[in-house]
Order: sequence, then structure tokens, then C-alpha cells
Amino acid sequence: MSTTQDHRSAARGTQGLSGADILVEALIQQGVDHIFAYPGGASMPLHQALIHNADRLRTILPRHEQGGGFAAQGFARSTGRVGVCMATSGPGATNLVTTLADAKMDSVPMVAITGQVSKQVIGTDAFQETPIVEVCRAVTKHHYLITEIDDVARVVKEAFYVASTGRPGPVLIDFPKDVQLLTLDQPPDYDPPTSLPGYRPESRMSQPEQIGQVIAAIRRSRRPILYIGGGIINGGAAQQLATFARKTGIPVANTLMGLGAFPGDDPQSLGMLGMHGTVYSNFAINEADLLLALGVRFDDRVTGKLEEFARHGKIVHVDIDPSEIHKNKEAHIPIVADVAGVLDELNKQLADEDIPQIDDWLAQVAEWKRDNPLVCPDDERLIFPQTAIRELARQTADRDTFVSVGVGQHQMWSAQHFPIGRPRRWMSSSGLGTMGFGLPAAMGAQAANPGALCVDIDGDGSFQMNIQELATLHCEKLPVKILLLNNQHLGMVMQWEDRFFEGRRAHTWLGPVDAPEYTGSGDGGLGETYPDFVSIARGYGVEATQVRERSELSDAVATMLACDGPYLLDVICPYQEHVLPMIPSGQSVRDIITE
Repeated sequence: MSTTQDHRSAARGTQGLSGADILVEALIQQGVDHIFAYPGGASMPLHQALIHNADRLRTILPRHEQGGGFAAQGFARSTGRVGVCMATSGPGATNLVTTLADAKMDSVPMVAITGQVSKQVIGTDAFQETPIVEVCRAVTKHHYLITEIDDVARVVKEAFYVASTGRPGPVLIDFPKDVQLLTLDQPPDYDPPTSLPGYRPESRMSQPEQIGQVIAAIRRSRRPILYIGGGIINGGAAQQLATFARKTGIPVANTLMGLGAFPGDDPQSLGMLGMHGTVYSNFAINEADLLLALGVRFDDRVTGKLEEFARHGKIVHVDIDPSEIHKNKEAHIPIVADVAGVLDELNKQLADEDIPQIDDWLAQVAEWKRDNPLVCPDDERLIFPQTAIRELARQTADRDTFVSVGVGQHQMWSAQHFPIGRPRRWMSSSGLGTMGFGLPAAMGAQAANPGALCVDIDGDGSFQMNIQELATLHCEKLPVKILLLNNQHLGMVMQWEDRFFEGRRAHTWLGPVDAPEYTGSGDGGLGETYPDFVSIARGYGVEATQVRERSELSDAVATMLACDGPYLLDVICPYQEHVLPMIPSGQSVRDIITE
């Protein structure tokens, strides 16, 4: 036992180390330096152990367990390290479920610890009891219920190993209160042997013949395209991808999860593909004769009708998770392997004579890009969402900026108009699409990157889902900047109402029910807005202002960025604006949303 541990044990008397003490020490042994934890009756011993280790492990108190779970995700997504959150039993634990499902969908390494009622009352409907392991079985990569104090250190080590290896994902540790209070006279082995016979995530390497097949396909190709996703970022393969792309000249299209894997402002970049992607990326996918799909899962928002997606091309699919191969789209050359290793081999073996002859293809892609640019409406007075995002991008172009988003129209506009130049600078709830993600994710990223600029681009509907985390920003001195694109509506649902339900509003207007929705005012029909976000933010101790006029936008963004602490800029936008839907494979929007 270390001198520090001896001192702390002595300070607590001669009772030895409790299960809670052991768990916290095991976290520290795994390199954890931040935890987002909300206390309750079944987790009180854990919080007592946390305050005994405050000099080694920073505990950040969110104002809602979901905020803590998404903050842990922001920490993990921005660093590649395992994010850690904690909640009590019952409602505290169930408040983490959405964050676990979100992390599972987006392959985020996370360990969630929940207090549980004592072992002897499990299954009796005890106060604040839920069978959280059973609840989360389908939305976690793995899960534990600790029943013996001797298992605590081993379980923590295994949880971090499972969460961070292979395809990353969330792991749940459920910890009964009586086991937290049990004690050991001697400290356990914090680095016990790991025995997980059913889990073999060792780095998978491609076979030589597979690399040869891919090179041959590249050499014969005349219309190739790279289709890249979050696996490039999780696999640490961005540099290898850039080398390969520049060596071959092949255009690069990315998924929402893949933003930042290849510089968004690079001439080879086609931006995001799929339902709200660029016209030219979808045209290129449709006409490609070779699709190099790296770290992607052929999501329905990208493919639309699977039989129509990339139907003219040969498909190479590389993924570390064998369950993804052939799951949604049949691959001609399937490779279950670490994507960084595959790209290393391709870069090593690709000879000059293997570089494809694609001048005509590049000319065609350039023509599509020229004829179908991203739309950014401008107005002398109104502030359109795209305009606000581009102004933020302009003013942060020389800064290493971390961007999180909520879910909705603003999320898609941000993906389109804010070029992400580096991996792990973009945080989006992409698979589950969870409103309320943006603010706490930025909070976690700021905690992990204290000197960096962290911005939450949010919508007024999504922002209100976890607005209470403004208190965490103030109390924990986390200088997150919030660009709030406020159109008083649930914008994406409203957009579909306009397209398919003749504009009938079915609970997508966020103002008072007895207030007129359309006032005909010059700011797009919004008039007075509700709620007063500026007053709310200031009530939490966060600086804030509202801007409505286009002429005031630049100075308002500059003021926000210059603020030393957290800041909310409430930007009033026209509610009538739609995200331009770029429909993959030539199908209609109705086909996608009714499949």
C-alpha cells in the first residue's frame, strides 16, 4: 500500500479498505482523473470515497444523471479515453440508460457505475430498486453486478478493458450498497489476471491476399470513392487515411460520425453523404465503380434503399466488428481487421502502377461540386442558421475548436457548414439521435481539454432537454460557449410537417399554447420568443445575450468567444428555413421515412 493510501486508511480508523474505497482506487489505477457523478442513498459510500481522493480524481457534479452520462461521452469522444459516470440506484440508474444506449450506437468507450440496494433486498421491490443490469443488457457492451468485495478490483479492470478494446462501447458496473461498505484488511491486487474466455478483441490483421485484392480493385477502378466513418477515428487511423487518400487522389465522403477523420476543407473532401449530405457526395456514391468503405456500418440515413445504394460499384468493407460485415450491405471484399493496420499495409504495398487513372472522374466530381454547392441563404437583416454557423467557423478558423451539437436541423447545418479539420473535434449523437446531448457533451469535452475552445451549437428544443447543466458550467468553471439557434420550433419535425402534412403543426411549436404561432414580424414570424434564455442563463451565473439582426452577428460572436467563462448567445432565426435534404440513391424522402 502506498504512503498516501496508508495515510487515508489511518484517517478512517482501523477498519481497513471498504468496497467503495477499493473501487475508487481501482478507477485511479486505470488512469481515471475525472468522473461525472450524482449522489444518492445507494451510492453515498462511493461519494465518501471520492472526497477522500479529491486530490487525485476530480468529481464533477452534473445537475442530472443524463447530463453526467453525456459529459462522460464528451470526455471520451474528445480524448479517446474511457469516460466515467456514476449514479445512485433506481431512478438515478435509469436516468443513465439513454446515455448508455447512445454510447452503444456510436461506439463510445464509457464505464457507468450505479449504486444498488443491498444484496439481501434485491428483488423485493426495495426503495429505489431497479434491476439495472437487466434493463441495460441490450444497450451495453458488457455489464457487471458485484456481489463480493474480492471481485471489485478485477471487475473495474475488466470493465475498462472491455470498454476500450475492439469496437469500443459502454460497460455498466452495478454495485450493491452493502458490498460498498464491506472491508478488507489488506489492499487487493489492482492488476489481477484478466480472464474473459468469450472475449477476444486482440488486434485483427488483414490477410495478405485481401490486401492484394484491394490493390487490384483500386488499380482497375476508374470511379473510386472513399466512404469513411467513425471507425477511422476510433481506430486512430486518420493519418493513414490522409496518406492513402493523397497518394491515390480518391475523393473522400464521410458519415456524420466520420467528420474530422479527413479535413472537411480539403479539396478531396466531398463532405457528408446521405440524407442530409451534399449533392455531389451522393452523386459520386451512385456512380462509383469502387466503394472503399472504412469503419462504417451502412446506416439507413446514408444508404436509403440498400439495393439502390452504390449498385454500380464493387464494395470493399473494412471493420473491426465482424457483425457489421454483410449486416446491411453485401461486400465483395470483406475484411475484419483494424482499419489503421489495413491502411498501413495499403500505403506500404501500393506501387505507382497501382494508382488509378481517374482524371475524368475527378473532373466529373469537380463539376458536381461547382454546380451543386451547399446553400447558405443571406439576408440583410435576418440571421439564417447557416449564416450563424459559418460566422462561427470563420472566427474560429485559426483555433483548435471542439464542437458538440444537439439533435435536429442545427445538427445537420453544423455538419454541412462547419468544416471539422481534425479527429475528435466533433461530437454528435449520431446513431441514437438524442436531443439534449450537446450541452453536457461540450461540458465533458471542456473538462478533458481545459485550455481548448469548446462550443455547443444547439437548437432551442434540444438545449432545453439538459438546460440545467448551465449550473455545472458555472460552478465547475467550465467556459463552454453555446451558440443557440433559436427558431421556437422542433425544427426537423416541423420540416417534415411542411413536406408531408401540409404544414399542420402537431406539437412542434414551442411557445405558449395560447400565443399566435405566426406574427408576421420581420424576423421570420417569431416576434417575442419564449422562454427568455438570456435571463435563464444569467440566473445560472452564465453570461448571455440575444441577437436578431444580421448586422450584429459578427460582433456578438466575437464577444462570446472573447468571454473568459461560459457564454450563451441566443440567435433568433427564421423558423421557415429547411435543411436541404439530399436524398441518397435518387429515392424520395417519403421512401426513407416510411421504410
